[in-house]
Amino acid sequence: MSATPRTGGDTWEGAWSTDPAITAAVHLPIFEEYFDPGLPLVDVDCGSGARTVFLAGRFHPCVGTDRSAEALERARTVVGEGAGGRSAPDFRQLDAADPGAMRRLHDELGDANVYLRGVLQRSEPGDRPRVAESVAALVGERGRAFVVEAAPAAREALARGAGAESAGDLPGPLDSPGLTDLSRLSEAPAGTAAPFEAAGLRVVADGALPLSTTDFEPDGSRLDLPATWLVVGR
Repeated sequence: MSATPRTGGDTWEGAWSTDPAITAAVHLPIFEEYFDPGLPLVDVDCGSGARTVFLAGRFHPCVGTDRSAEALERARTVVGEGAGGRSAPDFRQLDAADPGAMRRLHDELGDANVYLRGVLQRSEPGDRPRVAESVAALVGERGRAFVVEAAPAAREALARGAGAESAGDLPGPLDSPGLTDLSRLSEAPAGTAAPFEAAGLRVVADGALPLSTTDFEPDGSRLDLPATWLVVGR
């Protein structure tokens, strides 16, 4: 089961940057209002781990999960190269679309908060309900999840970044590093909340914000994608 298809190299690490300065640091003021700071935090599909290290400075314990052994090897290197005074996070090789594995992690951690950035978007449509089940398993009764996903309208921004005249001109996957996964935006679910509600969670809060990437517009400005966010829990 592949929750986040990756084509090798640093493709996933491109546009979907884990740089905490443009991801978790922007999102923290939104979700910390709704998260119990005494609960653990699970950073699902943590990639290089830089974002997880940042979150570990606020939540203890903090666990980064990813299905890629290569990504986790880089993540552990990030921690080894200097988490500073922060508590070092733990990293586990787990598939976001494997609810059973996430239930076992819940058995170990108890109820947890969850950070989920772009995971549904990069999942196969048939895996999205399983990702939502995994989140429901992790949050239990007291935890909550922050979910942020690029909106379908982001394809227009991607077209600009790729130098295409329109979103219809985007190839099927994009050749540009970092944009391969984002070409799946045409397959976006009708409503981000739907799979979580089907898994027994309710929407506590929602909103919109730009999703910053490491790619740039033709004029040199940073490529920001239209995105929506949710906080879900029981």
